[in-house]
Amino acid sequence: MAIIWRQCRGGDRYEVRTHGASVRLYSNGVFHSQWNPRDPLKGSLWELLLLPTFFRPPEQVKRVLLLGVGGGALIRLLQSFVAPDSIVGVDIDRVHLNVARRFFGVKGAELICADAREYLSGCQQSKAAQFDLVVDDLFGHADGEARRAFPADPDWCRQLLNILAPHGVVVGNFGCRRELLDSGWRTSVVRSQLAPGKGAWTFEHPEYENCIGVFSRAPLLRADLLQWAPSAINPRDPCRKLDARLRPLR
Repeated sequence: MAIIWRQCRGGDRYEVRTHGASVRLYSNGVFHSQWNPRDPLKGSLWELLLLPTFFRPPEQVKRVLLLGVGGGALIRLLQSFVAPDSIVGVDIDRVHLNVARRFFGVKGAELICADAREYLSGCQQSKAAQFDLVVDDLFGHADGEARRAFPADPDWCRQLLNILAPHGVVVGNFGCRRELLDSGWRTSVVRSQLAPGKGAWTFEHPEYENCIGVFSRAPLLRADLLQWAPSAINPRDPCRKLDARLRPLR
């Protein structure tokens, strides 16, 4: 593995490393993003964030909001396999956005340096923004480990739902299953806004502790996901590269 770029800013250390055709972003030693333009679907955590998109046919996913950009691997995946009309990526770390453009080749997306909570508050006030997909991937780092930037409390969950289109989907990344189960998504006030019995799922990967939550006011059907997901990450394909465990969240 080769370090091709490094920078220290405000007490934080950033590195971009290459491994074969893959490019990787590290912040304070924490592995944040990886992108391989030659082989984008390799069974990584970022593909676990991509997979829930296919609860909807790709042509219905026109506007995407990504809270937490990192190096932009998920943006590249969405552009390659979903092709939304617009992607807005919000990250509080300007260095991450610069790395996304320079080293991960992110183009054709609106990248905004801002606090996600302030950005979302502005969306609520404008009452104009509605997204078909919202990805909450807000992670920082502490003691050499990736940590959620702040808890997903009930107010945060309601704000995410408020900017969704009627059949929109929220995808949330959590450090572990317990963190998701303790979040605002499991409170009665938030669950009452989801499709009864069919509006919440969890996605997990055996090589990661992370637990991905998927939420919608409209039903999320496994049959739809199996119909539209690419074969390399499709749970029904025996030759798939992504080892994903999908479970309804009751």
